[in-house]
Amino acid sequence: MKTYLIRAAIFLALPLAVFGVMHSQQAAQQTQRLPQFENEDVKVWKSVILPNAPLTMHRHDHPRVIIALNGGTMNIVEQNGPTERHVWETGKAYWLPAMPPGAMHSDVNAGDKPIEVMVVELEKEK
Repeated sequence: MKTYLIRAAIFLALPLAVFGVMHSQQAAQQTQRLPQFENEDVKVWKSVILPNAPLTMHRHDHPRVIIALNGGTMNIVEQNGPTERHVWETGKAYWLPAMPPGAMHSDVNAGDKPIEVMVVELEKEK
């Protein structure tokens, strides 16, 4: 009887352990926005955007520079439908202007590998 209980416990624990490992790996691979630096003039963050994990609708009131740490193809999908396709090469920098009032967009990684960028957003206009 004791052997039966041990086998049953192992039988039940194994799938739970596998599920736990898979869940922790997925949690570690989520799209991330990691603050790097901020003052009254500039805000800097690092973003990791996974394939098939679009960012929620948001807006940028200020212009920004994107530095591709791991490049790829990003679709910027506007709230009212149009999509801009941006191909960001690793190691290059790109300028993105402030968004028009009321406009919002979502970023969608169109590739099969994570895109990693450093974003430098200017907080003040000249």
